[in-house]
Amino acid sequence: MKSIRIGAGLGFYGDHWEPVVASIERGSVQFIASDHLAELTLAILQKDRQRDPSLGYARDVVPMLLRLWPLMQARGVRFVCNAGGLNPMGAAQAVQAALAAKGMAPRIAVVTGDDVLPRLLDPSVPGAGLGHLFTGEPVSAVRERLVFGNAYLGAAPIVRALELGAEIVITGRVADAALFLGPIAHHLGWDLKATDAAGLDRLAQGLTVGHLLECSGQGSGGNFGSQGVWKDIPDLAHIGFPIAEVWDDGTALITKAPGTGGRVNFDTVRQQLLYEVHDPHAYRSPDVVLDMGGIHLHDEGHDRVRLTGARGSAPGEMLKVVAGFSDGYKAEVTWGFSWPDAWDKAQAAIATIRAQLAERRVPHEELYVEYPGLNSAHGPLAPLPLPAQLNQMNEVWTRLVLRTNAKAAADGFGRLFPWIGLSGPAYTCGFTGLHNTSELLGIWPTLIARAEVEPHVQVRLLENTP
Repeated sequence: MKSIRIGAGLGFYGDHWEPVVASIERGSVQFIASDHLAELTLAILQKDRQRDPSLGYARDVVPMLLRLWPLMQARGVRFVCNAGGLNPMGAAQAVQAALAAKGMAPRIAVVTGDDVLPRLLDPSVPGAGLGHLFTGEPVSAVRERLVFGNAYLGAAPIVRALELGAEIVITGRVADAALFLGPIAHHLGWDLKATDAAGLDRLAQGLTVGHLLECSGQGSGGNFGSQGVWKDIPDLAHIGFPIAEVWDDGTALITKAPGTGGRVNFDTVRQQLLYEVHDPHAYRSPDVVLDMGGIHLHDEGHDRVRLTGARGSAPGEMLKVVAGFSDGYKAEVTWGFSWPDAWDKAQAAIATIRAQLAERRVPHEELYVEYPGLNSAHGPLAPLPLPAQLNQMNEVWTRLVLRTNAKAAADGFGRLFPWIGLSGPAYTCGFTGLHNTSELLGIWPTLIARAEVEPHVQVRLLENTP
């Protein structure tokens, strides 16, 4: 029975690519699929693009491929990624130029068409039709402040790029798991438009594989949260990213390269299976709706888990969109107080800052206060001890964040603090972040008709010039 071996690349912009080397050299992979776009990454890339219109892509793709492509080329391994972000062509051209400077000329394909900002900005489009996915608020509330809007594409343009002979495929915003489903469907000849039960179930299996591999080391024991048991995950310093072997019928084996750290077993795989899943019986993607209810994970030992039982149904006529809009500014300051009375000192300092904001009539929407080491991670789920106990602590760190629509207010926030160093409650550790205004981008999730997006998706093979 025909099969494909595909390995995980990055799980986010800035992830480590040395584990991918082991998958290429020792994992017998035919494809690497790399996910550079966490949900908020487009906001980071938009700030890059505002500074330099030639940017807007995940710049780590260039040094990553300078390291990996010679290894992949020697073994015939092909590469798919969404590092194009808001500027897929710019990313592809940067990669092409960097590799050409080293005498390498892979066939690079670019997938575009996910940019739907013009549609979101069109005043003739009823705002309610592009309402906020969770609140229902009409898009007209933010239309004038929108700066990007991208639909989640599926696997079809990736399949097309591979059919054209691309050795490297660079996309913009596609569904994370589609990065893996594309090579799987291409290699095994699956029909992405299947309507029969068997065909939909195969696509569901492929989608599950993509979901298990899309977060790099998290699928092989990284970030493992089981109390106490996480200590048994070996050699995380040399973790191996997950690899999947997938057969014609959709059956898959999740494993990793031999001689690497981490662990692939029932527990690590099931943790990743449920990661970021709202409804396990209807995990929606542009290619298929996955029902996880029948999935069976069989732990075969030796870092091998067999996956069967995924069930699929036809995808809907809508695609998810992630859009971003200008949402004001923030500035933050952190400083610490020590025993004795550390808590009371912190409260007195916070009260002083609040008084200054009020007296100077500084416009702001929120002053957010948290205590790193006490409640930053869990917020209200981690109730604070009583003040008497807090006052016995060695130190209490305090972080204040001002959110405002006025840039001048954010710029001036840090100037409220320095005098407290000698004239306020005794502090221990110096102020950090006195001048760090940054622009805020709000996220606008919505839905758009598939028919409005897919006719505009293009796959272009760049000229192969060394």
